[in-house]
Parts: sequence; structure tokens; C-alpha cells
Amino acid sequence: MKAPQAKKIEKILETHGDRRIDNYFWLNERENPEVIQYLEEENAYEEFIMKDTEELQEELFEEMKARYKKDDESLPYFFNEYWYIVRYEEGKEYPIFCRKYQSLDHEEEVILNVNVLAEGEDFFEVGSVAVSPDNQLASFSSDNVGRRIYTLKFKNLKTGEILPDKILNTTGKVVWANDNQHVFYIRKDKSLRAFQVYRHKLGTDASEDVLIFHEKDETFDVNVFKTKSLQYIFIASSSTISDEHHFIPADNVFADWKVIQPRIDDLEYSVEHYEDEFYIITNADGATNFKIVKTKIDNCGMENWVDVIPHRAEVLLEGFEIFKEYLVLEEREKGLLQIKIIDEKTQESYYLPFSDPTYTAYIGINLEFDTEVLRYGYTSLTQPGSTYEYNMKDKTTKLLKQQEVLGGKFFPENYISERIWANSRDGETKIPISLVYHKDTKKSADTPLLLYGYGSYGHTVDASFSNVRLSLLDRGFIYAIAHIRGGEYLGREWYEDGKMLSKKNTFFDFIDAGKYLIKENYTSSRHMYAMGGSAGGLLVGAVVNYEPQLFNGIVAQVPFVDVVTTMLDDTIPLTTGEYDEWGNPNDEEYYHYMKDYSPYDNVEAKDYPHILITTGFHDSQVQYWEPAKWTAKLRALKTDNNILIFKTDMSSGHGGASGRFESLKEDALEYAFLLKIDNKG
Repeated sequence: MKAPQAKKIEKILETHGDRRIDNYFWLNERENPEVIQYLEEENAYEEFIMKDTEELQEELFEEMKARYKKDDESLPYFFNEYWYIVRYEEGKEYPIFCRKYQSLDHEEEVILNVNVLAEGEDFFEVGSVAVSPDNQLASFSSDNVGRRIYTLKFKNLKTGEILPDKILNTTGKVVWANDNQHVFYIRKDKSLRAFQVYRHKLGTDASEDVLIFHEKDETFDVNVFKTKSLQYIFIASSSTISDEHHFIPADNVFADWKVIQPRIDDLEYSVEHYEDEFYIITNADGATNFKIVKTKIDNCGMENWVDVIPHRAEVLLEGFEIFKEYLVLEEREKGLLQIKIIDEKTQESYYLPFSDPTYTAYIGINLEFDTEVLRYGYTSLTQPGSTYEYNMKDKTTKLLKQQEVLGGKFFPENYISERIWANSRDGETKIPISLVYHKDTKKSADTPLLLYGYGSYGHTVDASFSNVRLSLLDRGFIYAIAHIRGGEYLGREWYEDGKMLSKKNTFFDFIDAGKYLIKENYTSSRHMYAMGGSAGGLLVGAVVNYEPQLFNGIVAQVPFVDVVTTMLDDTIPLTTGEYDEWGNPNDEEYYHYMKDYSPYDNVEAKDYPHILITTGFHDSQVQYWEPAKWTAKLRALKTDNNILIFKTDMSSGHGGASGRFESLKEDALEYAFLLKIDNKG
């Protein structure tokens, strides 16, 4: 079977006097039958090329699935008189949201059975479930396309009746006022930006809903939330580099909204409530790695902010949790997350002890305010995700739940994790790399290694356990995460050094990490592979243009690869809110800088590695046509005989297939691809 060749229709794009010719621009015509035909031809070609791996894919899928408990349930948490649980039943793809009154021995009430709602749907996802303060009603939101546009509905938990109220085109999130009659929700604009907050009264038509807040700045999104104390409702309006918060008492939906601190460029802050004060985490006054301040509710502008936890150059403050008698901090130092406990009465402070060379620790769900018990999570590359309960008064720890790995073949002691530091090309920067491999896997030029990266938005890919990944490790692969600039692994500056006009550092760090792994004899170019999704797809796409011979193959998941065209089109979801991340190409300097690294714009007539590209037709984050155009251009120009396959899930969006196990088929395909080409290598 011959590889599909998309037809060329020349489109000249001119910006700042610079002409780009885009022969595949037409692929953005979502309703065009020829576009659908091309995507289906690519899917057929992918099936043809991967046909010899069908048995392997099925084997991988079944072994991945077999490690999961089929009737698993979440750790119960207690809130407002009820224990809440999310559970799965064997043979069912979707969760069941439940609760039990006062005691876990009490009879279960089903709030929402998503399996029933999803019947007959190709795709179905619940955005959120929220119970009213009086425990009588629940809101829930659903998306049956994959565009992350949710419909809100309401259920009477006493009668089981679905109420007639129905609200379309929302983000899916709901905040209940304390009167049990009103809710606040967010609508999206045509580019899917969260831009308006509405108030809805139960029992009225959505057309009567009251617009509370309209964010007119297209670089800002809005969010709505209730404080842990349940006393205030907040509207947060945020861009990449600036925040503004408005609030009202949760008991009075008709109160005037007050602002904490009006927006200022480069001032970030978020808020929590404690007694007569707000606690605020912020980068004010040059606190690059953030600090915590507090202020009286009646006078909350930044001129009244008083430091509680000062800024520290060597420690990134990522979050905090307030209890009646304790303050708990989530900090990152030298890349590793730490949890610090502060006794507000004695001011005694200490850190919880963690031992793995590379790991993830985080503050868990802590909805109760007047308690001395902290829930926190811990996982590493060799330790399944665990939730602990720590008594801050007695200083005792109890394991509440650990992710089960079924099948009897997994033992943590059979796997080794490391953290190493690669030299970068500038001779000064050290790039952290986390690795895991089976103890029987020898490091050598013949050892296959999968290098994963992201490196954008300050998002840090921490070292965590993966049930699925065991299928690669048990077949002799080393798995590595490059903690490159653009994330916040080494603090806020690590992020700042990998964005805007410093974005190329992200790509060069990944390349330098790969070269270091080869130099240290973990693998070789014949057996090294790169993987990244979304902005991580941009990463691997840029890297194969810069260094096409460094990797034997790449997997690009829902990749953001047509950077310039997308960032020039403010009708596309997310574009305007991204200017503070990538820059605005309407500015000539940013235009040329982006064009210089954009994967699509820099495809050339040369040899490329084996490539698997995936997308979802309804993707709202990265439109399907970006990877489609990239594939078409690679097909037309590449000079090698290596595999290039492109798979579009015609019924999903950015997050892939819905359902608990269906997404494992995507993992199985990716792993089968890697194993196939490694045998070729």
C-alpha cells in the first residue's frame, strides 16, 4: 500500500513582508469531504504499516489492562457530613460517583453513574460533579464530543430526578452559593476561551441567567471557586503572567464584588481565606520564586500585604494548605518537591522525609479546616502512587491507599531509578534527567531508551509511577524524563529561560540531554527515541529538524507544530492567551524567532527518523490540522525510507479516547511502534 499524498493547493501567507507558502493550508477545512478522506487514508495506511504488530498491540493492551484493579475505587474523603467515593465496576468503562452518610458502613447513595449517561456515545466525559451545601442537589457537566465544551445539568439527590435546568457551552465547573439556590458557572467564547461568569437560579431558564463578570482582555481566562472555609466565592481572572481576583461572601450572591488587587503586568497571585484574613501566594516585590503574604479582608490591596513566608532564591513555593492550627507548604528545591509543616501556635516547622533519588510528593485533598490530619500523596518511578495521612500533632504517618499493580509480576525492588545531570552546550547549565529501568537491563549502545519531555508553561513533568510504562521496562527499555527549561523543575527562572525569545533553550536542552545519555553509554542513536505531547510535540518536532539523526524514532502526541500560523490566528482556541508564553508574532521580532523553530515551517528535504504522529479530530487545544499538515509536508519532502504514520481518532479530542481502558489502546500502539522500529534498528 502506498503512503497517502495530500494534494497541494498553494496558499501564500505574508507577514512583515515575509512570504510563506503553505501547500496544505486547506486541511483546516473541517467539513470538507476531501479532508475527511485524507485523514481516513492516513488511518488506513497506519493500520497497514502496523498490521504485523496487531498481536503485539493486543498483548500489550491486555497486559496493561491486567495490572489495573477492575472494580477499583478512590480513597474516600469526608466533607460536609458525607464520605465521597468514586468507584469502577468490572466490565464498565466509566466512573460511578457515590457517597455515604456519616459512616463508611452506611448505605451507599449513587450520585451519578456515568456508565448510564455514556450509553450509545462514542465519546463521553464528565467535567465535574458538585453537591449543594445542604446535600440535596448535585450539578454535573458532560462533553460528548471531546472539545471540552460542557453542558451543565442538575439532579435532585433525594428523588433521583434530573431537573429541567440545562446550560450549554460552559467550562464544566460549578460553584454553589450557600443558599442552595444559585450557582456560578463560566461560558466560553467562539475561540473556547473562558471569558464570562454567570449566576443561575435553580428552576429558571438559562436565558435568564445573570452575567456577573466579562473578561474583555483576550489574553486572560476566568475561573470561579469557593474558599476552603466556604465563606467566600472568588472569580479569578488570569493571564500567563498576571492575576486579578474578585470576591463576595458565599452567603450573599447579590453582594457587590470586591477586588483583592487590580491587575498589574507581571503580578501573579492566588488567594485562600483564614478567619479575618486572606492568605496570598504571590511574586510581588520581586519574589521570583513566590512568597506568602496575608492581609485583612477589609483592606486587601497589595499595599497592605504582610509577609508570612518570605521569598527564597533557592526554593520555589508551589502551593500551600491552611488548617486551623497549621500551615502546610509545598516547596521545590533542586528539583525535588518537599512538604513543610508549620505549627501556627509554636512556629515549629519541619519537612516530611522522602528517600527516593527522584520522586513526586504533593498535598492531597484536604477539605476539612479544623483538623490536625494532613493527606498527602507520594510516588516515584519505582513506587506506585500512595496516599498517606499524617497527624501533624502526633507526627505519625499512616498509609491509606497505594495503587495496586495486579498480576503478581511487579516488585519495586526489581527496578532502579536514578537522577543524573547532563551538561548543556553553554558549559554552565546542568539539565536534570530522571531515569528508571529494570535491574536486569544493562546500559549499553544496544539498550533502547525512551526520552520524554515537555518544557512549556512552567509545567513540570515530575518522576511518577506508571502502570503502563512497565510494559516497556520489562522489555528492556530505559525510560528517561528530561527536566528541560520551560518547566519549573529548578524554579521560576528555569521556566523564564525556556519561553518567549529564549524558547530554543527548551529544544537544545532536550538535544543535549539525549547526547549526554549516549556519551554516558545508556544507549545510542540507533536505539534512542523521543516522545512528547501537545507542547511536548512541538519539542520533538523541533528537535528532529535540528538533529534528525539523534533519535531512531519519535512519537508526537497531539503535537503543536504549526506555531506561526496558529499564533497569527486569534480565532483559534487558546491563541491570544498564549502570547505571554510564545510571544506575539504580530511583532516582527517574535515572528522571525518563531518561524526559525516552528516544526512545520522548517521541514526540509532530508532524512528523518521513524515517526508516529497522533491527533484527535475534535481537539480543542491543538487543532487536528496542525499534525495533518506536518505529516503531509514530511511525506512530500523527507528523503528516507523510514516509517511515517499518522493516526487520527475521529471521535476524541486533546485527551484522547474516553473511558477507563480505551485509552490504553493508544499506549499499546505507541509501544508497539517503538518495539517494531527498535527491532529494525
